Amino acid sequence: MADAPDFAPPAKRSVTIAGHETSVSLEPVFWRALENAAAELQTPLNALIARIDAERLDAADPPNLASALRQWLFREALGSADRRLDESLFAMRRDVEP
Repeated sequence: MADAPDFAPPAKRSVTIAGHETSVSLEPVFWRALENAAAELQTPLNALIARIDAERLDAADPPNLASALRQWLFREALGSADRRLDESLFAMRRDVEP
């Protein structure tokens, strides 16, 4: 992330979902986060976006795709932070237990 500016306008990219090409506009920080998530999950970026799109369409009032992608990334980041906190607390408890 060091080579990218802290704030940048959205960048439009073409993605294929269920055989249909569409474009999505996201800020570069979100594109990088999606690429990292796809790599961590060992899945192609288009497949991850398609999975998030399917989850989005199950919502009672689905947001647009770009919004759903940002929300998914935020949820994942919160989950990672919660998991790290849980692991730290577990380690601390283990250190103080007799």
